[in-house]
Amino acid sequence: MAKKKTPETEVETPEIESGAETAAAPEAETVTETAAEAEVEVEAVPEAAPEAEVEAAPEPEVAAEAQAAPEAEIAAEAEAAPEPRIEAEAAPEPVTVTDFADLGTLSGAEAPAAPVAQAPVKSTLAVLREQELDAQGRAYATGRRKDAVARVWLKPGTGKVVVNGREQEVYFARPTLRLVINQPFQVVEREGQYDVVATVKGGGLSGQAGAVKHGISQALAKFEPNLRVAVKAAGFLTRDSRVVERKKYGRAKARKSFQFSKR
Repeated sequence: MAKKKTPETEVETPEIESGAETAAAPEAETVTETAAEAEVEVEAVPEAAPEAEVEAAPEPEVAAEAQAAPEAEIAAEAEAAPEPRIEAEAAPEPVTVTDFADLGTLSGAEAPAAPVAQAPVKSTLAVLREQELDAQGRAYATGRRKDAVARVWLKPGTGKVVVNGREQEVYFARPTLRLVINQPFQVVEREGQYDVVATVKGGGLSGQAGAVKHGISQALAKFEPNLRVAVKAAGFLTRDSRVVERKKYGRAKARKSFQFSKR
């Protein structure tokens, strides 16, 4: 009996084992399925991770850029800002003491302010000269024109003019010459207020009339110094330097040539 039971037992054991194997097979399959699913999940996780990294990566970059932008602006401003120039201190110039005021400045004490010298103001008014009269209360002057020289005496009167002992209408018959003599009185508005006595020599009538005019102008400025400005402005106090040009040898006159004959 014992021999028969051993095979049965031996036979039964495989059945049990096969049952166990069959029972373990589904379990192994389930284990393999779960392992496969785990592998699939593990494989799926790396695929999702890059997406998460891609999505999460811009945030640090944006933050880094936001932090770097102010730093870059600060650096750019620091570069653009001009560097302060350090000027070399000039060596103090030697001070020469020429006055007590300079000595006070060197010692540190404040020197009294020196009075400011004002520039002299030029007056537009002419300086009046003294009246020049002789013992008879007349003003004397000498006039010249070309080769004529006139001695003139001027005194208050009715406007009478005597030249070389004759009336002006007789001595200077031409109205233009009389007009020349009366020009100084017309300029200062003293017509008919002065009498004139003149002696003239040299030159012609035109030169003599000019000489008398020059003498009357000088005498008016001496008798009434305040009239000098008006007479001088008219040019009557200036001696006319125009004279006759000298004759040249080889010519008929100063410029005129002799008649030319070719043959």
